[in-house]
Amino acid sequence: MSDAQLSPRRLAARIGVAPKTVERWLADAELVPHARNRVDACQALKVDEQMIWPKAVQDRVKSGHDRELVQAYPYRSACPSTVWGDLIEGAAEQIFLAGYTNYFLWLEQPAFVDTLRRKIDTGCRVRFLLGDPDDEVTRQREVVEDVALSVSTRVRITLEHLGRLGAASRVEARFSSHEDAVNHVSLSVFRFDQQALVTPHLARLVGHDSPLLHLRRQGDGGMFDRFAEHAEELWSRGVPVSA
Repeated sequence: MSDAQLSPRRLAARIGVAPKTVERWLADAELVPHARNRVDACQALKVDEQMIWPKAVQDRVKSGHDRELVQAYPYRSACPSTVWGDLIEGAAEQIFLAGYTNYFLWLEQPAFVDTLRRKIDTGCRVRFLLGDPDDEVTRQREVVEDVALSVSTRVRITLEHLGRLGAASRVEARFSSHEDAVNHVSLSVFRFDQQALVTPHLARLVGHDSPLLHLRRQGDGGMFDRFAEHAEELWSRGVPVSA
């Protein structure tokens, strides 16, 4: 609460509960608020639910591959930027960003170029799979979205930031092939070691208005593996981005 600069009374007003209710939450670590209040509190504090009420997350965990679903968000923009930051910081082996533009990361993650450079220097493999800004599928998607900041412009902004890493940075970047472009533009997969954030793009919606799933790998052949294999297949047929 101190990081969000909110007192118990201000937090209560923000989420529409009595101040004494928030005080009870603070006094009893075993007390789990109603789901709607948890969501509103996490959004106000800009933290993930697991950080405040891990028991609530654990209670939702089922058996088998259902255990891989950490959290589901109705909108990608509802996922706190701290979740992305924690996953990036926690990745030791690989960061694979297979969004069509990956544009929003440069806005939401402070000094993202420096962060990537540091991760690469510590031995973490960093890959970007992008849509080709000159591909016909990109142009068709621009017509569908009909927004001022076009898909090709967002891709080129990412390319500009990648250029700042320098040719010697060992970052890997590819455009998805023309044959795979439709599959790529309709599904974004962001992998951080054994966790992933996945966004299936809905109809005419841009990425931040589409839902997002936070997955953690628990075994072979689960949801995590299915989405990871999809991204790897697109990568295998991708075209290297020239310097």
